[in-house]
Amino acid sequence: MFKKVLVAEDMDSVNHAVGSVLDEFKIPLVAHAQYCDQAFLLAKKAILDNEPFDLLICDLSFKSDHRVEKITSGKELIEKIKLEDPNIKVIVNSIEDHPHTVKSLWETGYINAYVCKDRRGLSELKEAILQIKRGKSYNSPRIERSLKQENLITLDPFEVTMLKCVSQGLTQDEIREKFLEQNISPNSKSAIEKRLKELRENFNARTTPHLISIVKDLKLI
Repeated sequence: MFKKVLVAEDMDSVNHAVGSVLDEFKIPLVAHAQYCDQAFLLAKKAILDNEPFDLLICDLSFKSDHRVEKITSGKELIEKIKLEDPNIKVIVNSIEDHPHTVKSLWETGYINAYVCKDRRGLSELKEAILQIKRGKSYNSPRIERSLKQENLITLDPFEVTMLKCVSQGLTQDEIREKFLEQNISPNSKSAIEKRLKELRENFNARTTPHLISIVKDLKLI
């Protein structure tokens, strides 16, 4: 069984519930973090101490407050921790069940299980932990059903970066300059314009601002 678990969750009630599940497995060390930056620092310190966490249980949404956070989402936190420690196992524990969000997370290759916070969430979390320990992956039944929908559209890293630039108000010329500086390819204005047109068509968006609104609602950026 896992020996050291990091729980990244901003709600006290959920932290207590997840903690009770981990207590049942008699896990020796469980650390809780209510902020993404805090979770990353805990993970980083554990790696530097040669005592890395075996498992990360992470929510996707974290409410902002008075603290200024560099890492603001669970998806970003998972990516940063996995880049530091590719061996850590990851369970997403979230109320978010939109198929686009779920599929995009699985396609990163960073997660091992996706559990929905609902009335069966704790029992499904137990099952996820058991399945991962057996070397398998796990999805809540609700997630499995949502992933069976046809014509799911996800974004590749280039598209995510491009749309984030658009959402920040950058023009196509400015995006091109940024991509050239960061060696992101393709970086021609025509390629950027073409990809935006394709995405508008894929998401049935009337305009580029409409496209940005859609992908933000789907939590794809």
